[in-house]
Amino acid sequence: MPLAHFVTHRWFLGYGMTEAVPHFSTFGKNYTRRFADSDIFEQIFERILMEAVEAGFVDASAAFIDATHIKASANNCKYEKKQIKKEARHYQEQLTAEINADREAHGKKPLKDDDDKGEGDAPTHEIKQSKTDPECGLFHKGEHKKEFAYTTHVACDKHNFVLGAQVSAGNVHDSVMFDGLYKALLERFPEVEMLGIDSGYKTPWILKQVFDSGRLPSTPYKRPMTKEGFFRKHEYVYDEYYDCYLCPADHVLSYSTTNRDGYREHKSKAYTCEKCPLRERCTRSSNFTKVVTRHLWADYLERAEDVRHSPQGKEVYALRKETIERVFGDAKEKHGLRYTQYRGLARLRMQVLLTFSCMNLKKLAKWKRLKALREATASFFLPLFPSYTKIFA
Repeated sequence: MPLAHFVTHRWFLGYGMTEAVPHFSTFGKNYTRRFADSDIFEQIFERILMEAVEAGFVDASAAFIDATHIKASANNCKYEKKQIKKEARHYQEQLTAEINADREAHGKKPLKDDDDKGEGDAPTHEIKQSKTDPECGLFHKGEHKKEFAYTTHVACDKHNFVLGAQVSAGNVHDSVMFDGLYKALLERFPEVEMLGIDSGYKTPWILKQVFDSGRLPSTPYKRPMTKEGFFRKHEYVYDEYYDCYLCPADHVLSYSTTNRDGYREHKSKAYTCEKCPLRERCTRSSNFTKVVTRHLWADYLERAEDVRHSPQGKEVYALRKETIERVFGDAKEKHGLRYTQYRGLARLRMQVLLTFSCMNLKKLAKWKRLKALREATASFFLPLFPSYTKIFA
């Protein structure tokens, strides 16, 4: 390191030329000793963010939420298979109440409560748990390699200031962590008018939250998951008045039931489908019955589509690549957030908050300097050229 840089770094950190600097392992040890069970990093993040807000640099009229994975410090080959209990959806009580109300409106009996099931009857699923870091999760999404990782869920504004962040295991879906992050975002920035989110968040429950809170979601087009050669779902026309679907052959699919997941099932008549010339493109079920489902909150999905086609919706979604994607790119390429050397959610959360605090601080310092330079330039030129007022406004 050149001598000038050596002196400059000591001056910035407040150390004299002969004063001993901390050992490189000091900060790592502080994660488990001095900083354990403390909120010091939350305080640092909040303090820097609030200073940016007070300076007028944060524009939260539109916010963006997304998630990215961080490779864990764990061997992908060292794991054990475990059966864990499936977590109930936190909004299940509200959904069940609406399901039963819908079933009663259609003359069906309400669903039985599952609370009386024993512990052994609870639904479970198998996961691969790392022996090196049990708190991380096996991440696999799209073309990404299967690996043990964590996921950081982030909210930012139009100017790339990070407004909030949460950390979860890599096998937790993005939509599961949305609620807590969105609630914290609105508590801190109630001025949010539109929310830019990716297709992973385009679910009935999330869109219901956004619309019910008085905000608008800006979402992308989501490709239908229909098999090749079959009719797309939009080709089955829903009749709201009669609560039924019309298939491409103009046959009626009547209401059958409302299942536990909140979907109304509309079924065709087997004797009609059996002789239909379009059956091969419609259904290949052994009982010749086509089933089309519609969620109780499907109206929110349709409203989101209207927003997607609006000028405001297109404008906000186009900013995603310049905002939240840029935040992730800088964090990984310039601040080492592609991998983590720490193990456990608590330590990684400290690293994530400190990283985003540094990114906010760098932007805050740069913008303050530019603002001061602009004000100094304006104070010199405006008395000489009063007509240039708009330029320095």
